[in-house]
Amino acid sequence: MAKKNRLKKTLKIIGGLIVFFTLPTLLLFGFLYLRYNKELPKGRLGPEADQLATKMLESLNEVAYLNTDYLEWTFKGIHHYKWYKTDNTCEVYWDDISVILDFNNANNSKVFFMEQPYNGIEKQDYITKATNYFNNDSFWLVAPYKVFDAGVERRLVKTEDKNDALLITYKSGGTTPGDSYLWHLDSNGKPKSYQMWVDILPIEGLEATWENWTFTETGAQLPTFHKLLFLGIELTDIKGINLN
Repeated sequence: MAKKNRLKKTLKIIGGLIVFFTLPTLLLFGFLYLRYNKELPKGRLGPEADQLATKMLESLNEVAYLNTDYLEWTFKGIHHYKWYKTDNTCEVYWDDISVILDFNNANNSKVFFMEQPYNGIEKQDYITKATNYFNNDSFWLVAPYKVFDAGVERRLVKTEDKNDALLITYKSGGTTPGDSYLWHLDSNGKPKSYQMWVDILPIEGLEATWENWTFTETGAQLPTFHKLLFLGIELTDIKGINLN
C-alpha cells in the first residue's frame, strides 16, 4: 500500500510539473496567436508592384550591392560566413566545423573538422546543415536584393493605413519555397520591416524590423539588427568589398 501511495504521489508531482511548465507556454502562445496572427493579403500583380520593388532597390543602392564580390558577417554570434559572391561559394563556420559550399556544384563542397578535412559518414549532413544555415542567415542580411530573383512573385498591397507595401512570394528556391514576406517601406522606399508567412513559424504575419543599416566598403547598405516580438537578431562583423 505504501508503494502504491508513493507511486500516486510521484505521478501527481510529475503531472503538476508538466502543467506548471506547459500551461504558461500554451497561454502565451494563445495570446500571441490571437494578437498577431493575420491572413496573407492578396495584392495585385503587375507593373505597379515591380515599380515599388525597383524603388526599394534604388533606395538601397542595388548597383553597389551587385558590385560587391565578397561579403563577410556573423549571425547572432554563432554562425560565421565568408561569401564569395562572384565565385558562388561560401565558407560557413560554427563550433569546430567549417564547410566550403560550392553553389555551382554541390559535389565539390568540402567539410573540415578542427581545420582537418572530414570525409566521414556525416559529411553530407554537415553540408546540408551549412546550406540551411546560409539560406536562413543570408536572407536576414540581403533579402531586399532578392526581390527580382527567379521564381519570385511580386504583388502590390494596400495596407490598413493606405500605404503601399510589397508582397514577395518565393515560388521556388531556398530551403522553404512558398514563403511570403510583406515589406513595409518608408517614404523613400527603404525597408522598415516585413511580415512573414513562413513554414517555420506557427503564427502567420509576424513582423520583424529591418534597422541599424550600415554601409559596406562598396557602398551597399545592409542591416545589423532585427526585432521580432521580444527577440533581437543581430548581425555583426559585416564586410563587403570588391575584389577586382
